[in-house]
Amino acid sequence: MCEAAQGLRAEGAQEFVFGFLDERGGADLEAVHALVDVLDGCRWTFHRAFDRAADRDSLRLQLAGLPGLDTYLTAGSAAGVADGIPVLCAEAARIGEPGYEPRLLVGGGLLLDHVPELRAAGLDAFHVGGAVRRGGWTGPVEVTAVRTWRDALDAPVAVG
Repeated sequence: MCEAAQGLRAEGAQEFVFGFLDERGGADLEAVHALVDVLDGCRWTFHRAFDRAADRDSLRLQLAGLPGLDTYLTAGSAAGVADGIPVLCAEAARIGEPGYEPRLLVGGGLLLDHVPELRAAGLDAFHVGGAVRRGGWTGPVEVTAVRTWRDALDAPVAVG
């Protein structure tokens, strides 16, 4: 993977998405450090492996301060956003605390119905992949679905 990352960097890639857990459910720091070292300061996202961590707080502290880490892609739960909303909202309230500096990018079974509550909690980044494709990930992106999501994200946020 390091060789592939170096090749992608050589071709101009500036942002990466990856994440590795060890057998105990913590960050596989050897694998993470190996990739971070070849990224040469590029920004990167720790992906949904985060949702399978044994302890999300501990994982955050393991990764805190690594060069380039700016985002966690997460559903708040391995089962998806519907189950993870309480975790996502609680973590949004902690943004800025040690280990909670990276942005949360919500994805993994995200539905339009989830957006108002997540936005009210202060979350503003959403990964909609399959939600804008008829038939899920295998279908093409649909312009009307993207417009529906854009409109929902541009709507005023309801305040408590």
